[in-house]
Amino acid sequence: MTDPKDDLAADALVCGAGASGLLAALALAQAGLDVVLAGPTPPVAPGRTVALFDGSVRFLQSLGAWEAIAPDAAPLAVMRLVDDTESLFRTPPVEFRAAEIGLEQFGFNVETHVLVARLQALAARQPNLRLVPDLLEDFRFGAEAASARRVGGPRIAAPLLVAADGRASPARRAAGIEVSTTPYGQTAMTVVLSHAAPHCDASTEFHTRGGPFTLVPMTPGADGRPRSGLVWLMRDAEADERFAMDDAALARLIERRAHSLLGAMRIEGRRGRFPMASMSARRLAGTRIALVGEAGHVFPPIGAQGLNLGVRDVAHLVEAVTEARDRRLDIGGPEAMARYESLRRADVATRTAGVDLLNRSLLIDGAPMDFLRGAGLSALAAIGPLRRAVMRRGVMPQIGAPRAMRGEALQTRAPSR
Repeated sequence: MTDPKDDLAADALVCGAGASGLLAALALAQAGLDVVLAGPTPPVAPGRTVALFDGSVRFLQSLGAWEAIAPDAAPLAVMRLVDDTESLFRTPPVEFRAAEIGLEQFGFNVETHVLVARLQALAARQPNLRLVPDLLEDFRFGAEAASARRVGGPRIAAPLLVAADGRASPARRAAGIEVSTTPYGQTAMTVVLSHAAPHCDASTEFHTRGGPFTLVPMTPGADGRPRSGLVWLMRDAEADERFAMDDAALARLIERRAHSLLGAMRIEGRRGRFPMASMSARRLAGTRIALVGEAGHVFPPIGAQGLNLGVRDVAHLVEAVTEARDRRLDIGGPEAMARYESLRRADVATRTAGVDLLNRSLLIDGAPMDFLRGAGLSALAAIGPLRRAVMRRGVMPQIGAPRAMRGEALQTRAPSR
């Protein structure tokens, strides 16, 4: 741990010590940069899990992180969509099977606090990665370096600042990057459940009038009972009543909402709660700053896209930075940042728009929208090539995917300092 009295200089300063920040710091350090990762460990809402698709798992493998995570990760072999809107155009459930596109599983689901803890342990052993568990303030973006001051302490300076400090990102605000935010009038509940019937490595997303109600497989509990993580989006007006229920009553309600798919339910641990909104930064890069993860984009937890999009941010940032370094360009200069922006903009824009459209289609109670949504789901169920194309696109873009997510090793080099 670094003495807080010392000024620091590095090749890259990563702000934010959540999953995206840890991944960015580890990847840049393993690419040969001298990195400072600054920020306290952010709180994780109870019951939060994250689904890591195949490309994200490959990226974690390239960092040497997956081996420690794998024992606590449950495979996702089937993803099921169920229209539970009670509309006139309801369709039969649609199942996406990983085997149909040549995979054993689409990816794995792991508790968020476990993922962060394993990445922290790896970061603590990375020789050219310095950890500063302090909040940063007074961000400055100059011609040759970006810098920030530790609260109550000296400054940290680097040619590149990576903002991984969440949706409220102080670094992004200081850089003058504007955002577009859309509230949905929804609240998300997260909770871990144990249940009587096995989940069979299947995730089930019920589409309801309040938003998606998603059960995602987890590893068994200490007592051997099957477990699943729940993410339940509901209208704000319903949230207070449901959060006021005791565990037994809430478990019965969840079982009914799931149509007893997994049998009798039991609440395990505390519940998480957070308001639902989408947020998109107008730019993903600026003068000596690159945004990754929720500093650049936030949207509802539909289709397990959130962190996977952030992993691709990190993987593409490493590509842009190493390309600049190998061409003897400034790694935080205009060309490198423009390259990062060009690599990420289309992927982020299309995923954000797609998730936003699907979530809005559930909230709009009208025959035309119900018909369009039903027709889309029916097409996915009936047309094999379309279904397989959607699966491949959901797991990872086939064009322009980061090298490390295609199974190629990170381009490493000895630390510059």
